[in-house]
Amino acid sequence: MTVRPDGPAGWDQDTAFARAVLSQDGIAVAELDMDLRVVRANAAYDALRPEGCGEDWLRDLPGPGLRGTVREFMALVAQTGSPVIAAEYPFEGDRVLSLTCIRVDGPLGAPVGIAIAAIEVTERYRAQQRLSTAYRNAFEIGGSLDVVHSARDLVAVLVPALGDLACVDFPDDVLQGRDPPLGYPGAEASAPRRVAVRSADGVWPRELVQVGEPTAVASESPEVSALVVGEVIVVDPALLREILGHDPELIARYLPEGMSGALGCPLYHRGRFFGYATVDRTHSPAPFDEADVTLMRDLCHRAALAIDHAFRFTREHHTAVVLQQSLLPPSATESAAAETSGTYLPAAGSVSVGGDWFDAFPLSSLRVALVVGDVIGHGLRATATMARLRTAVQTLADLDLPPDELLMRLDDLVQRMTAEAEAADALGASCLFALYDPVTRVCQMASAGHPPPAVVLPDGSATYLPVVPGPTLGVGDNPFEVFTTTLPPGSVLALYTDGLVRRGHDTGDGEAGLLASLARLVRDGEPLDRIGPGLIADHPAHECPDDDVTLLLARTRAVAEESLATWEYPADPAAVHEARADVNARLQAWGLDEPAFATELIVSELVTNALRHAGGPIVLRLIRDRVLVCEVSDPSNTQPRLRRALNTEEGGRGLFLVAQLSTRWGCRYGARGKTIWTEQALPSSLPPLPAL
Repeated sequence: MTVRPDGPAGWDQDTAFARAVLSQDGIAVAELDMDLRVVRANAAYDALRPEGCGEDWLRDLPGPGLRGTVREFMALVAQTGSPVIAAEYPFEGDRVLSLTCIRVDGPLGAPVGIAIAAIEVTERYRAQQRLSTAYRNAFEIGGSLDVVHSARDLVAVLVPALGDLACVDFPDDVLQGRDPPLGYPGAEASAPRRVAVRSADGVWPRELVQVGEPTAVASESPEVSALVVGEVIVVDPALLREILGHDPELIARYLPEGMSGALGCPLYHRGRFFGYATVDRTHSPAPFDEADVTLMRDLCHRAALAIDHAFRFTREHHTAVVLQQSLLPPSATESAAAETSGTYLPAAGSVSVGGDWFDAFPLSSLRVALVVGDVIGHGLRATATMARLRTAVQTLADLDLPPDELLMRLDDLVQRMTAEAEAADALGASCLFALYDPVTRVCQMASAGHPPPAVVLPDGSATYLPVVPGPTLGVGDNPFEVFTTTLPPGSVLALYTDGLVRRGHDTGDGEAGLLASLARLVRDGEPLDRIGPGLIADHPAHECPDDDVTLLLARTRAVAEESLATWEYPADPAAVHEARADVNARLQAWGLDEPAFATELIVSELVTNALRHAGGPIVLRLIRDRVLVCEVSDPSNTQPRLRRALNTEEGGRGLFLVAQLSTRWGCRYGARGKTIWTEQALPSSLPPLPAL
């Protein structure tokens, strides 16, 4: 205790000090004896006393989080002399009291009681609790890798932590995955748009700017000035009216009714402007203090960090999706063999794209190849593997390999890729390859560990084709089986990946549901481009969120009899003349006078070469569609090779002439012999004969 020796004569310093403490009315003060009974107290203590309580009300307050009451604390202080400083206790409902308790010793050093100083800190306690809750909730910001979800997380914390209304606006650059501007947005920034709102009563005022609507910011406003340095600014209604140029329409759109103040903060990270956040107070007249400004700054900084992460993910994911979709074929194709429609749907909530693919491309003699594959894993590595496999399938199919041999060659490629890869166990794929001939209406298929295709026949019956699946690509040492079936015109084939039918870990229910949905949609006469989305809607992606969905639909067609001509000739040199005459007669019947001369030369060369090198019998076939197909089949397996003959050589120019007269040509091998085929473009003004 500090005592001034030079005080006035007869001045009792302790008495004067005690009188001063007890006479003030800002802090409740009381002295209690060793039995914890009030000896004396000031008026502030009596004013703080709850209604209906005695003068010893303080000792009966509950001790929060403890077993006893404040009485036990008082007794402990009286016993040990250890003070309790600024301890907070609830009393009278939701009010909070800050309590300081010290022991009072007598002149001889013996304890005579305790002194209590108490002050109500309800508002401060509530503010601290509000701030603590806000900082805890701030960890929820950015839980989703989506910029709009991050904005919604931010306004969910701002209300009720700082105010009654909160909103976030984003430039269109951020929403569309483009790079946001560095530093001050300026005139080059894209128009802002409201992306998230929050109201304390759950209803956003209808007169204010709504989610999805564009927003406008005055060019000379303090908000825009603050964007340069990223400061939090405090705006009152008068200032906001001035910013809005006292325009009644703008004031109605941006000034909430009853607003007492607002905080605004730009969302900046790594020098890039991602948007602007605003919080308004409409129910409370209390002004924003320094703690509110600090909290707003911290929350917006965390939100900007989350938005930056989400933006970079969105941009990289968009790039990967664009890359994959650029590697996929057109979603719909039309040919003499089939009408096709393909659909690719990335995994629901997937952080990266997968390696599923589909393909439909023409082959020789109006045939069409249908392919669906599924590469193991996700990400750019899977996408790159998918691109290599799709290119390989097209290249091998152009060699007119049968489905089983094509998959064997593809399996060799995957094994080679596995040997070259850093993570060998991550490579692998399943694949289903189908080959449909519109002339014979025969469809051949082979599967490398892929789900069986479904088919709906013209009579409405639906079934899964019993294709025996071989091992997945990359396993090796196993042959693949070819399944052959004849499909009537108008049959709908469905090739898909297991993401469409896999629900949890059970594919049985999914396959049954897929077949029923496919049959229903086909019977209803839906076009292919609507059947695909209908099937996916019946089998939503959330049932299997970790897998992509790929679906290829094909409605088969057939070449009409009147568009087809076939002749067989013996191994006789006179067959060349007969072939030319037969071809000319058929082209005249079809009204194809313009390509007649070139076709006659092609037939002469091919039939002559067949007689010279293969013998007989020789089969000549013409197919008329959008192109004119000429085929010459012989029993030999010799490989025709195109070469450039020297000026001194008499022969070797036949295939070169054939290649010059046709748009495409090639050779394919069958069980017996080979077939050399050519395609010639027909005049666009000449309509093809109808297909079945």
